Amino acid sequence: MQKSMNFLIKSASVAIATTTLLISQPVLANDHHSTTPSTSKTTKVVATTKDNIVQVAVANGSFKTLVAAVKAAGLVDTLSSKGPFTVFAPTDAAFAKLPPGTVENLLKPENKAALVKFLTYHVVGGKAIAAKSIKAGSTLVKTVDGGSVKVTKTSKGVVIDNSKVITADVPASNGVIHVIDSVLLPPDLQ
Repeated sequence: MQKSMNFLIKSASVAIATTTLLISQPVLANDHHSTTPSTSKTTKVVATTKDNIVQVAVANGSFKTLVAAVKAAGLVDTLSSKGPFTVFAPTDAAFAKLPPGTVENLLKPENKAALVKFLTYHVVGGKAIAAKSIKAGSTLVKTVDGGSVKVTKTSKGVVIDNSKVITADVPASNGVIHVIDSVLLPPDLQ
């Protein structure tokens, strides 16, 4: 039982970190007008640069789980601040791929530290990374939680660890969001 709870906490923490990264690192995503191959679902995100990362996520409607996690972790003020941030934001569909109960366990008050780690693994602080500025190949990018994600760019698009960027370069007043199709899991939470 304890191992299952630890796995759920680790999984949720990774998802939260991924979301945070998407919000803070716009350079790592594809052009937001691009679509992915027909095998992937494209999430359309419309934003103005007047809205901050949190406001863009709330207004979109595809990030209800992420927004709930950011609120539970107490990160709303941080992700609404000046930034800049690049955020790798998993959609609700991405969170739905996690094992049953994972998100619910991460959102429990006693798991707040794991949730913060999970969410901040999804955020790059101090810069807004645009997809067009990413060179072909792979590179490691440091996240707010202190870990690193592998960013790979090919002719087919951008991948963050094993998550495909399905919508890139969503602008916000304090950074950029790259929408991803899977939750990122920090290695120490897997």
